[in-house]
Amino acid sequence: MTTLASYVDRRAPVAADQSCAEIGARFIAEPDALVLAVMDGDLPVGLLARDVVLAQTDTCRPVIDVMDAQPAIAEAGMTPWGFRDHLLSTRPAALARGFVVMENGRYFGVGTPLTLLTARRVHDRTPKEPGDVLIRRLSAEILRYLGGVADFSSRLARQNLAPDAQACVRAISETGEDLSALMLRAADLHRAETDSLVFDEKPCRLHEVMDALDTRWQSRARASGLTLMTAFDGDPGNVAEMDEKRLIQVFDALIFRALSETRRGAVEATLKVRPTRDGLILEGRVRDGGGDVPPESLARIFEPITGVDSPSDGLSVSLGMALASRITTAAGGVIRAEANPGAGVTVTFECIVRQAKSVSAEAALSARAPQHAAHILIVDDNATNRMVAEALCEMFNCTSEQAVDGVEALEAVKARRFDLILMDIKMPRMDGVAATRAIRALGDGVGATPIIALTANADPEDVRGYLEAGMNDVVEKPIKAERMLAALEAALDAADGQSAAA
Repeated sequence: MTTLASYVDRRAPVAADQSCAEIGARFIAEPDALVLAVMDGDLPVGLLARDVVLAQTDTCRPVIDVMDAQPAIAEAGMTPWGFRDHLLSTRPAALARGFVVMENGRYFGVGTPLTLLTARRVHDRTPKEPGDVLIRRLSAEILRYLGGVADFSSRLARQNLAPDAQACVRAISETGEDLSALMLRAADLHRAETDSLVFDEKPCRLHEVMDALDTRWQSRARASGLTLMTAFDGDPGNVAEMDEKRLIQVFDALIFRALSETRRGAVEATLKVRPTRDGLILEGRVRDGGGDVPPESLARIFEPITGVDSPSDGLSVSLGMALASRITTAAGGVIRAEANPGAGVTVTFECIVRQAKSVSAEAALSARAPQHAAHILIVDDNATNRMVAEALCEMFNCTSEQAVDGVEALEAVKARRFDLILMDIKMPRMDGVAATRAIRALGDGVGATPIIALTANADPEDVRGYLEAGMNDVVEKPIKAERMLAALEAALDAADGQSAAA
């Protein structure tokens, strides 16, 4: 992976008490030096620009009087374009002045806009290796086959099998899920290593991230005999402009490692959010209760292959930790691991994100409600989920009916007209995928009714399977009102467009 370390100027820093005349003489002696870092021990306190200092060479003023006292700081392991995009979105003026580069808390060098431009040009001239295309295609094909394994396992699980056979089916299903997760981490890590990791920035309610993490990891923690404690520290109304899925990927990797390493006790996951003039400072922290970690192992905790000898999920853990590090770095942040007093490890990551405009959720949703009232069929075997979906439908001025599985849903659409169907995936008798295929086979206009999947299983390959079955969109559980509204709008607008064309 291309990093700033390959392009920055490894020029010695200066001290804050040195004079402008002294540093001016140095600039004259070093004609290619454009900026110099001002350090107080290991702490970067300023940045000196060549033209500013040379204008003061006839004075004995200390450089602290003319330096930029709030320089942009970069980590040597960041990608040049990731750092550039971060500065453009948070402190665009600082980009023009240059920046100080640190590595593991120590001074590394300085950079200017020319540094980033040079890195970009070199990157653009670098031909893509033929192996890149092969790896991506191979990953996609393996994930597709694993999706087929999951589909057949799901069908087998619904059969009247003996207990031993059911246990085997569950084992096959869980193994397939673990392998899919491993492949997805490996594919994303490869994208990060080839600087092709994509970030989809949208408004994100940060407190809901921790709610989602708690929901998706509690069952695994209980199955391991552990306690998972999640917490959000900050204003619940904070909305960030960021890629929520990438943030969850980082937490997933850290929690997965913590649960794998902890034999008893608790794992703690927290997200602290603090406002700053540049946006919001996010500090994520995961603390495990594992054993002692030697310093040499702690230093390699973010390397992708260090866990191959570990007895518990070693490769998957190490790939996840490497991916968490790459995502954090690409987002302009830093990540570190420290040994706990006593035993275990705490991994902390920090980054600055833009703050999205915060508005009343009810006001925003009311203003964006669908233009016409729709009659919606809610299909879910869980009564609580049906109640949540019903409440959202009411919020959007839509009426609704309910069905508890695919069989009831099929009977309902044969008897009455619906503008849209909200379909759970995992249900007894007939699951959501089978019900969707049956509805699409009806014809007579009924078969074209928009169907939106409601599921906690929304990995890319899962989503592809739902869409191939005939669903129009996928909304991940726990359901977020904004995402539900967007899906409803898109599906209803598409249906209106098809009706008008007909």
